[in-house]
Amino acid sequence: MSLSRVMRWITGILEALLGIPILGGVYVLSQAWTPLIVMLLLHIVTWVLTHRDRGVTAGSILGIITSLIAWIPFVGMIMHIITAIVLMFTAARPDPERRD
Repeated sequence: MSLSRVMRWITGILEALLGIPILGGVYVLSQAWTPLIVMLLLHIVTWVLTHRDRGVTAGSILGIITSLIAWIPFVGMIMHIITAIVLMFTAARPDPERRD
């Protein structure tokens, strides 16, 4: 399993946790939106790794967008859930063959 695939699983699980109604929002607010900055950085790293491995980058791009607009109540929760689903579906797909 490639590092990009592992990162898609990790970011997908973290997005799912942030998407839990009320609890995710309370956690983000109690940490002064720091989890959104951390997730933005993780999504950028995941995007770079996935792009290098020629994988599907849609989940990481959606995660970057989510991290930027997740401060909006309800919109953030829905975006976290959608991003988690996309990331986990792309992580579950087999890695493409590398042609170096």
